[in-house]
Amino acid sequence: MKSFLKEVLLEVQNTQDTISDLVFLVPSKRAGLFLKKELLDLYKNETIFVPEIFSIEEFITQISGLQQIDNIQALFEFYETYLNTNSHLRKENFETFSNWAQTLIYDFNEIDRYCIDHNSFFAYLSNIQDINHWYLQKEKTELIQEYIRFWESLPEYYNNFKERLLAKKIGYQGLLYRKASDDIQGYIKVESRQHILVGFNALNNAEQRIFQTLLKEGMAEAYWDSDQFFLENPYHEASLFLRNYKNQWDYYKQNPFKWINNNFSLQKDIKLVGVPKNVGQAKSIGKILAGISESEMEKTALVLADENLLQPTLTSLPNTIKSVNITMGLPLKEVPISGFFEQLFNLHENNTSKGFYFKSVLEILSNFVSYRLMGITSRHLITTISKENLVYITQDKLQELVGDDKKEIVRLLFDPWENVTTTLNNCREIIQLLKRNIGKEGSAMELEYVYHFHVVFNKLTTLHSNYQYLTSIRALHTLYKDMLTTESLDFSGEPFAGLQLMGMLESRCLDFETVIISSVNEGVLPAGKSTNSFIPYDLKRAYNLPTYKEKDAIYTYHFYRLIQRAKKVYLMYNTEDEGVGGGEKSRFLLQLDIDKRPNHKISKYTVSSEVPKLTHELIRVEKNKEILDKLKALAGHGLSPSALTTYIRNPIDFYYKYILGIRETDEVEETIAANTLGTVIHNTLETFYKPLEHTFLTIENIKEMKGEIDSELCKQFYNEYAQLDITQGKNLLIYEVAKRYIHNFLTSEERLLNQGTQLKIVAIESNLKTQIKIPELDFPIYIKGKVDRIDELDGKTRVIDYKTGKVNKSDVVLMDWEEVTLDYKYSKAIQILAYGYMYYNENIIAQAFEAGIISFKNLQEGFLRFGTKESVRSKPNHDITSEVFDEYLTQLKNLIVEIFDSKIPFIEKEV
Repeated sequence: MKSFLKEVLLEVQNTQDTISDLVFLVPSKRAGLFLKKELLDLYKNETIFVPEIFSIEEFITQISGLQQIDNIQALFEFYETYLNTNSHLRKENFETFSNWAQTLIYDFNEIDRYCIDHNSFFAYLSNIQDINHWYLQKEKTELIQEYIRFWESLPEYYNNFKERLLAKKIGYQGLLYRKASDDIQGYIKVESRQHILVGFNALNNAEQRIFQTLLKEGMAEAYWDSDQFFLENPYHEASLFLRNYKNQWDYYKQNPFKWINNNFSLQKDIKLVGVPKNVGQAKSIGKILAGISESEMEKTALVLADENLLQPTLTSLPNTIKSVNITMGLPLKEVPISGFFEQLFNLHENNTSKGFYFKSVLEILSNFVSYRLMGITSRHLITTISKENLVYITQDKLQELVGDDKKEIVRLLFDPWENVTTTLNNCREIIQLLKRNIGKEGSAMELEYVYHFHVVFNKLTTLHSNYQYLTSIRALHTLYKDMLTTESLDFSGEPFAGLQLMGMLESRCLDFETVIISSVNEGVLPAGKSTNSFIPYDLKRAYNLPTYKEKDAIYTYHFYRLIQRAKKVYLMYNTEDEGVGGGEKSRFLLQLDIDKRPNHKISKYTVSSEVPKLTHELIRVEKNKEILDKLKALAGHGLSPSALTTYIRNPIDFYYKYILGIRETDEVEETIAANTLGTVIHNTLETFYKPLEHTFLTIENIKEMKGEIDSELCKQFYNEYAQLDITQGKNLLIYEVAKRYIHNFLTSEERLLNQGTQLKIVAIESNLKTQIKIPELDFPIYIKGKVDRIDELDGKTRVIDYKTGKVNKSDVVLMDWEEVTLDYKYSKAIQILAYGYMYYNENIIAQAFEAGIISFKNLQEGFLRFGTKESVRSKPNHDITSEVFDEYLTQLKNLIVEIFDSKIPFIEKEV
């Protein structure tokens, strides 16, 4: 394959006397590099001086004599213009101004690049805005009048902004183009060398004026990379611009148009590959590259239409690729450190008088940057915040929790940002600390990240010191985010070695035998109709400014030019219908079917992930000596009813919790959790009833308790979580629920007493423990637990367990004793029988008694007594006697023997 650049050099070699005396203009710096490579190959046996090679931006800068500034500096310069123009009018602060000024600067840029008469243009725009608001409201309010005055002032803003920049010999891109087009005649007078214009396509009016002037004066030759198939098709967007130049430029009415090739119709193998998700595309790219030989890799280009695909693609490259040349930069917003500073800005912007919200603090402390700065101290702070349930945290509290060596870091992170200067100083100090802490242990990539953020905050500091318009943290945050979108982390490498990985615009003038293009979806390639401009569509058409149609034509040209000389083409698109870049494949793929030439072989594939057959193997843990020793220690300490029911529910949960000692992680409860509600209700009732042990309950006792519900509940909530606010929101509702539960319970107790019953409180929150004799085991087995309440109702003993959740009668009534240790449904029955047996065994009760549950969510059912019955229709027997315990102990012993049997492993139950 002979590349376009090589064809140009061969033509120039034959038509020009000395190539060293020429000036080459190319669309990009990368095209200039490849032009030098082709020069080296062409003159490898000769010694020549390399001709001057300029990218179009470098050439424009040279002619204009201005230094180009970035968007951020242009924004500050424009704000000074805005303040000094019509200074008698009300002016917005910088934060509000920046929301619309970037768009206006972009429009100024377009007006200058296309050399539009700004006076008539702005008058037209102002009239449009006036008409719009005339129809909206007949009587123009002060706000509308101010709005219209703004549009009428645009010519002044533009002129003053332009004069200000020219006086400083700086300018935004469009101003450089207008100045260069105005100064081209002066350039021609001092320059006599021949200019070679290589591979251009979409030219703005300033470029067209410069190129036509050079061609007219006989100082230039233009070489266009056009194709006969597109140029002869008047409706094809790939040749929209080149067709216009050929038909409209005066130069081509007398001179031939160079060149019209026929490369698109040559033999090509084109594969259209649909892949779900961006990550799927990255993985598929890796598989395609794995099948390309090392010698072919030098002639292969991987073009990422969506820059967000860069990182997953790099991680998916196969090991067969020895070297990669990456010409697209990694946006700083994609760098991990950017997330840390974003969290830091959000933390301080949302700071309240109560302190920092715990979720924002945990985000900061969980970030790897905090770990780099504080080490394990960050984990210690996370644990403490969760344990103490700190919903709002102050810097002083955090300072108390760390050692002296970490206090400075805590200050930098959490000292309230009082002003922009403090913010920038703190961020710069954080960067310096991070650099030192990464040290030799960190990777070169991490240090590169840190360096680029050092540059970003230095730029922000310089802008702030020079202009002094950043008066709020929010404005600084907005500017910081804008800067991240324009700054990128550039990769360095051998420019011509290995795989060429690039974006769409970097492919200009370059040719490859194998081309892989990703994200060929609508909204990405082409980008679609989204525009960031105040100029309406009809006004753009009237002044020949580019609209989405022209922008689509630019993408179309680049797309078809990439595959023009290629032999193998892989076009990948995302099949998932998820937002921008997903679902709808690009119109270019449909056009390829229509544009298919006889020598084209087009294949269509849909890639799907290999989904393995999932076979869930149940976890199985054999009991070794260490496990058996822990079980014996647990038996001596005492098995609780909840431990027994945990085993019934799932033996593997019993193993995790009681053998390995794994507990649930502490988390901050912003809203009162169900278990916390249960604890508070239990503790409140314990406080009320504990002093009444061994006494009869009276109506006066109940009335006294009702009067103390509010104060005692507040005290118990405070004891659980001192920082929890129960005066508003969901917590207030939960507090009221707890209050209602206790009030309703006390009312039910009062109702019993009003019926003439005698209610004696025997014990409250009593710790019980008793031995279970099991002949099969040669070591003692104990069960233990804390029973909520034991009382006597008209002389009959009741063992009571409180439940804040809902329990029904059917949960505590048995028909088949063999089911009690097999089905977790009967867990409540196992628990209350365990409490009953412990009390029965330790107190040697001769008469029958009752055991059951009081459910606060089912208080209308009253005391839910344990019972047994022989059939579904028979009435349950609620008396607990020695016969009941004999049946219970038989099942309980079987369960315990199974738990301690060394031959029976812990096996996970299927859900």
